[in-house]
Amino acid sequence: MNRISIFSLIASRLARSLAAGIIFVAFPYLVITELRYSSLILGLAYTLGTLATAILGLGLGYVADLFSRKYSLILASLLLPLSSMLIFINHSLPVILLASALGGYSATGAIAGGGTGGAAVPIQNALIAELTEGSDRTFYFSLFTFIAGLAGSAGSYIAGILTVNEGFLLATVFSFISVFVLFPIKSKNIRAKTTSLKSKSVIGKFSITGMLNGFSYGLIAPFLIPFFIIIYHIPKSEMATYTFLSSLIASISILLAPYVDKKMGFLKSIMVTRGIASILSLLMPVIRILEVSIGIYLVFPALRILALPVQQRAMVDMVSQDEVGRAMGINQVTRLASSSASTTITGYLFSESQIDLPFFVSGAIMLLNIYLYFKFFSGSDEVSRSSRGFSLFKSERS
Repeated sequence: MNRISIFSLIASRLARSLAAGIIFVAFPYLVITELRYSSLILGLAYTLGTLATAILGLGLGYVADLFSRKYSLILASLLLPLSSMLIFINHSLPVILLASALGGYSATGAIAGGGTGGAAVPIQNALIAELTEGSDRTFYFSLFTFIAGLAGSAGSYIAGILTVNEGFLLATVFSFISVFVLFPIKSKNIRAKTTSLKSKSVIGKFSITGMLNGFSYGLIAPFLIPFFIIIYHIPKSEMATYTFLSSLIASISILLAPYVDKKMGFLKSIMVTRGIASILSLLMPVIRILEVSIGIYLVFPALRILALPVQQRAMVDMVSQDEVGRAMGINQVTRLASSSASTTITGYLFSESQIDLPFFVSGAIMLLNIYLYFKFFSGSDEVSRSSRGFSLFKSERS
């Protein structure tokens, strides 16, 4: 394992997530407060950012497998500083929409999971898979998600003490740093010989489950805070504290993924964590007790994200190594596109006072998705749980 390459990837993810956290807070304040556009315009910008991330992630995944993962990641990472620099220079609506598309500004996914700047994530994951052994991959996927979560939270806090313009300037600096630190990476230059996919069956199964997962997540994740505002009338200062704690719990819990993978394996970890999350989703609108609802809100993101590194490791293990970039890109397309669609549906339902329905539908879809995971992947967790360990400082192979 090339430690310099791994640390370059870590430094890049750290800087990119700091920038993403700043943009996550600064962008809506720019659109709604300073420029006084409607929430419809903000929603349009977010939808555009989500769809563009999905399309760019897929296209760059193909480029990564067919030409170069390192330089594809550099290209993908360059989109975020270009987007924030555009907004720093010009606040016109066409520029804002263009920047949202380039930078992948989105409210449908957490920063830790690759929200803003997410077009780079599939290629980054393909490089992690290339640079690590099978026994280490869950640990590194967990580590990168953990770093992204903490750095994104820090970026959000920094944005609160800066003006909007200062925020976009600092985001530009951080995201340019995320590009420059990638140049020392030494990849194996694995290239696919053809655009056809040998692992299309496995990729298709992960795409179906990813689509349902994205749809169920998009139904409720962007509307958890509005739920507490409408149902419990919680003030912004108090809700901000709960949001910070929920994000912190999710970021820390992701470090348990290697242990969960070793003890449960891929399939069981999905079934247990997301099974509990689906039950909580069904209970959320039924039990109208503030303390219970807050408790669900604090642990729900952690349960949804805990098995993500295990799932990423399993996907890498099951597909051909020269198809990892495309597999990650296709999975991201299906997840983000369906998440964007379901978010639009919930926006309409909330406007019609159908606040409970998205939670019930999300819980039901998650249960269906768990069944499909079992149907698709039962018996396919080929890597022995006992062989999964990790070491950040393993000596490099000759």
